[in-house]
Amino acid sequence: MLRTENLRREYQIAGEAPLVAVRGASFSVADGEVLGLLGPNGAGKTTLLRILATIIPPTSGQCWIGDRNISDNPDHIRRHIGFLSGNTKLYGRLTGAEVLRYFGRLYDMSETSIEQRIIKLTQLLDMGDIIHRRCETLSTGQTQKVNLARVILHDPEVLILDEPTLGLDIITSQSVIEFIIHARERGHSIIFSTHYMDEAERLCDRIALIFKGAIMAIGTKKELFELTGADNVQDVFLSLVNEYKESDA
Repeated sequence: MLRTENLRREYQIAGEAPLVAVRGASFSVADGEVLGLLGPNGAGKTTLLRILATIIPPTSGQCWIGDRNISDNPDHIRRHIGFLSGNTKLYGRLTGAEVLRYFGRLYDMSETSIEQRIIKLTQLLDMGDIIHRRCETLSTGQTQKVNLARVILHDPEVLILDEPTLGLDIITSQSVIEFIIHARERGHSIIFSTHYMDEAERLCDRIALIFKGAIMAIGTKKELFELTGADNVQDVFLSLVNEYKESDA
């Protein structure tokens, strides 16, 4: 459902060499698959996901959602993806239901479909006690639930989640994890970034390890363990980082 080929993103800095945030990223995500993008802060995770979400263009390389290149018609592509970042803000003076109605109309959904989806997502995400409260009164975890509902309101085939559990308490994080599992069972293609090793091990069918903008390796846990001789994802990552630093020296 999602495929990339040699994605690269550079930022030009006056008087200096370009800053390369993403270099040569090539991978795919199948229907009903969760691909975890694992790396430290500043590794290029957010930049890569923003390219996939059509928020910023790549400097070079290609990406397809289904059979459509994301650069050809970004507005059409956005109807088939749901994007969530860790710092997504909501309109504080609107209730959760009003936010969802607003975005549903942006997606040209019928009023009947919008109301049906609000009812279904309120049940799915256990939002019965908050859906009619103004967003400015919601806690961080409650806000994230409304954001998740916004992301899947139009039932997109591809979900792009940038550190969706960042800053959440244990209970709300568990709700997000259950949401991801449910979305996978429904056949969504999911790519999400995290720097939590346990999340990656628990949720991902495959893991892509990224460092300094480069995807060092991608595969199942078993494949990554065999590649490095490690027996856990943290040691896999540290082993590959050391190899990358030595080859880059």
